[in-house]
Amino acid sequence: MKTPRKGVNLNNPARWKQDIVDSVDMYNSWFMKFAPKAYRDTRAQVAKDVEATLLATNNLRDVSVTILKANPAILPTLRMATCPPLAVDRLIGLSGVPDSLVDCMEKTKKLPLRLLGRPLDAALRKVGAVIEKMADPDIFVWLGRETSATEAELHRAATIVADRLCGSIANPIIRNAQEKRQLSAIENWLIARGYHPIAVSTRFDVMPPGTFGFRMNVPVKHGRIKRINIPIDAVVMAKSARPGTLPLFIEAKSAGDFTNVNKRRKEEAVKMSQLRRTYGNDIMYILFLCGYFDSGYLGYEAAEGIDWVWEHRIDELSAFGI
Repeated sequence: MKTPRKGVNLNNPARWKQDIVDSVDMYNSWFMKFAPKAYRDTRAQVAKDVEATLLATNNLRDVSVTILKANPAILPTLRMATCPPLAVDRLIGLSGVPDSLVDCMEKTKKLPLRLLGRPLDAALRKVGAVIEKMADPDIFVWLGRETSATEAELHRAATIVADRLCGSIANPIIRNAQEKRQLSAIENWLIARGYHPIAVSTRFDVMPPGTFGFRMNVPVKHGRIKRINIPIDAVVMAKSARPGTLPLFIEAKSAGDFTNVNKRRKEEAVKMSQLRRTYGNDIMYILFLCGYFDSGYLGYEAAEGIDWVWEHRIDELSAFGI
């Protein structure tokens, strides 16, 4: 593998200011064009899930113990079906049930293993009672009347609840869409230069020259004895790599504001430290950046010896030997 020139971007602070401007412009352009579609696509799928929840609960008329036992995953939807929508802590407070019950239903979509029998039934009965009492009458207009919900009313209600659900996870939706786009940009760049994808199950240390993989697990030292796997977004083995050569590790990073990146900037430093401790100081671990990364973030990463490539100058990937 060719040795990359020292400091592609990390020792060129004179370029940072303009790069930040260009990167923000690129992110904003993508956001205006594609983020609404990503959100709508997710909302459409979530709306189908909400409709399934309505079907399971007899259109919110029956949030019984039996229903909650059979469908613990519907709790987030039920929380967004109330007026006002209930946060997890508020539902726990109103129902007086154990934190572990609601946390388990929310995070694992299952019932807790240690809460069984009558105590479980009693807790679920309280949760269902809160949901039924606080169900939003302006959304579920059929509640309180004798006639059944029409198809149009069900669809409208499902869309509103889906909006509420997606609103609470809007940032992850956008972040996932942006990450997918970034990895696609890297893939297209590599394929255009004769690289070939490999299966995710392939070990990074036996990758043939001229190959790449996404979201690969790399084992690193954790303490004196233990090893753990850390996920790497993109792993590329150069065409010119000799036996025993380590690949280039790339972390795709995007951000829609300056605040969050500085909260998360230590994540990359921790990964770099783990990789160096395991594989030596010559490890090549870089960032692929698009969006709001200010000079404070860049300076921190540079101080940790972490270099980067801006997506708006993606051809600089070649400076890292690939």
